[in-house]
Amino acid sequence: MGNTADYIEVKSYGDILPKKGTNSRTPYEHQKMAMEALDKMNREAAFSTLVVIPTGGGKTYTASMWLLKNAIDKKKKILWIAHRQMLLDQAAESFQKFAYTEVIPHVSSFCFRIVSGASSHDRTSDIRPDDNLLIVSKDSIGRNMDRLEKWIHGEKELFLIVDEAHHATAKTYRKIIDYVKSQVPNLKMIGLTATPFRTAENEQGLLAKIFTDGIKNGQTVHGDVGITYQIGLKELIKRQILSKPIFESYYTDEEYGASMGADAWNSIQNFDALPDEIASQMADSAARNQLIVETYKNKRHEYGQTILFAVNVVHAIQLTALFRKAGIKADYIVSAIRDSITGVTISREDNQRNIEAYRNGELQVLINVNILTEGIDLPQTKTVFLARPTVSSILMTQMVGRALRGPEAGGTASAYIVSFVDHWNEHIAWVNPESIFEGNNDFQDNDPERIKRELRMIAISKIEEFASILDDSIDTSALEKVPFEQRIPVGMYAFTYLEESGMDHAYQVMVYDSTQTAYQDLMEALPALFDSFAISEEYLTEFQLAEMEAQCRDTFFCGEMVPPYEERDVRNILKYYAQYETAPQFYTFADVDRSKLDVGKIAQYIWDEDMGQRKKTEYVDSVWDSNDDNMLRLFFGRKLYFLRQLDIELMKISHSKDIFDEGNNVKFGTKALEDLPLNEIRKYNPELEKTLREKAFENAKDADGFYCCAGCGKKNRSKVYFQVDHIIPMNAGGKSVAENLQILCRQCNGVKGDR
Repeated sequence: MGNTADYIEVKSYGDILPKKGTNSRTPYEHQKMAMEALDKMNREAAFSTLVVIPTGGGKTYTASMWLLKNAIDKKKKILWIAHRQMLLDQAAESFQKFAYTEVIPHVSSFCFRIVSGASSHDRTSDIRPDDNLLIVSKDSIGRNMDRLEKWIHGEKELFLIVDEAHHATAKTYRKIIDYVKSQVPNLKMIGLTATPFRTAENEQGLLAKIFTDGIKNGQTVHGDVGITYQIGLKELIKRQILSKPIFESYYTDEEYGASMGADAWNSIQNFDALPDEIASQMADSAARNQLIVETYKNKRHEYGQTILFAVNVVHAIQLTALFRKAGIKADYIVSAIRDSITGVTISREDNQRNIEAYRNGELQVLINVNILTEGIDLPQTKTVFLARPTVSSILMTQMVGRALRGPEAGGTASAYIVSFVDHWNEHIAWVNPESIFEGNNDFQDNDPERIKRELRMIAISKIEEFASILDDSIDTSALEKVPFEQRIPVGMYAFTYLEESGMDHAYQVMVYDSTQTAYQDLMEALPALFDSFAISEEYLTEFQLAEMEAQCRDTFFCGEMVPPYEERDVRNILKYYAQYETAPQFYTFADVDRSKLDVGKIAQYIWDEDMGQRKKTEYVDSVWDSNDDNMLRLFFGRKLYFLRQLDIELMKISHSKDIFDEGNNVKFGTKALEDLPLNEIRKYNPELEKTLREKAFENAKDADGFYCCAGCGKKNRSKVYFQVDHIIPMNAGGKSVAENLQILCRQCNGVKGDR
């Protein structure tokens, strides 16, 4: 062995020795009940079950305490799987923190190891047979399952923990579970989740195949989705362990990301890091910063002590100055000891001093930059200001969680979660703070509140549309011709998927009258689509996404669609299906009375009453301020958008129907549509393109209802295996007419294209 100077201390593995004395943390009643239920389940030789505890309810603490007593103390191995580095670290920390002699009296020490792709963790090649607790990322072990062979060898009983278990239906998780099951006779699997039913109903079917055992009426049961213990968010709020979250959103009217390059995009999507240029724009925005400070100032008594999550150190310094100028005591804490941009040096002592000042009530606002204050007890926090966006639901959970300590946990009965929403020209799946409570169906159980949440989702999805109509450089005439009620979504597909980096993305696809049938057809065809491309990987390449999206466009999204479908929406659906092999859940907005949001009707009333400008202004103000539960304000977000839409609708009424058709002084040449390729015809007459494609498929159908490739004769009932092709190529004089169209499978079309 070399000199000790040749070695450094690492936190990725080590031996945990039991602490003497008594654990000062007493489990809450629901945690005791969860452990007792697990005791009952543990009488089975093998089982696979879920423990469901909402965000902030202490899932990791509950599981680690129970496993210390029932696995570690009995010298049984534990394999703990999660999809994010942060989750792995939190699990290891919990085992280290609560390993007391009173819990593990029969072991003198046990070995833990954390394995992931992170530089601070071990590799799968470091796994040793004598590791007692293996905490691994699902992708690292999923790619190297043979590395578990020696560790598992000879084990008759093993505990497998799946953190964030609603993701367990993903392919890699299923592969790991199946492998471990095949190696261990008595596998005891526990899934931890706050949201078991956050995903589609057919995905619940997959979940039921993984977690098959539960406790019902005190008895062990099998089948359905097996849950040993479950408690709802509403119950934890009722018990005052958690605060009741009150969500508020303020729109900044700031625009970002108009000219973002690929590197900046990847920085956000994969690392949740805002590019420096955009972070600087946000930090330097006087209007945005003033909105943040004024929002607090106007409700300082309701908001109470507040933690604000800022973009960077510059942002923290500027906000601190503005808060102080407004007479509000504020300061900041940061993770960087020296900021490279400002040169400001912040010591650990400075951070600690500001935390203590906040804890003692000397500060009203504590501004936080890249430091999660994990393990720091600040129960008096009543409000969180989210002044930085994130694509990570884990980070969002941690930020929101700073205000969720209920009275029983030394906190407050209710908590404000205040978001500052910017307009992004690039389409990024920022996490909505409300989404982390999805699946807790008992959170808000009255219709008005649910409708408000639905309206907020609709409004966020439509900000870009409203903004584009205000932008004279963008042609929105086709959209403006559509009756306004048809531009209100009928529902949405909502889902979460994981990127290869482990970053989880919450995403919503808004569905309109124009696209509803196309999306329904796509969802039914997803299995055939993936089969036709022979794709079994969990993560799709950019090339695969581009090819598959093009196939979806030509197969499902032909014809006039206003509002149109978005390519990025289809790509995200494909990413989700690649991971879970099931279509995402569709949520209808049937309970939203779209007629109350119909600006066309408001405009017609103004026209019929022949209102003058003053009377019109008074009427519009009264409608905006007093419409049912402010539905218009929830929907439009900004009055400016509402007024612009109203003007457009009034113009439609007061002018001829061709108001949007503008003449010009140039007489251009003409070309017959049949002389254009199908994708070009789409630009001028999408309905003709749709008709031609449909005729090509109809002509290729045999008596048994199968479509047949004109090249090799391959047959299938699904259109996604085929592409429409010209019999006589256009460069040889062929026309885009029904009698010159055929269908080919992609292989034959590719060979023909090469020739």
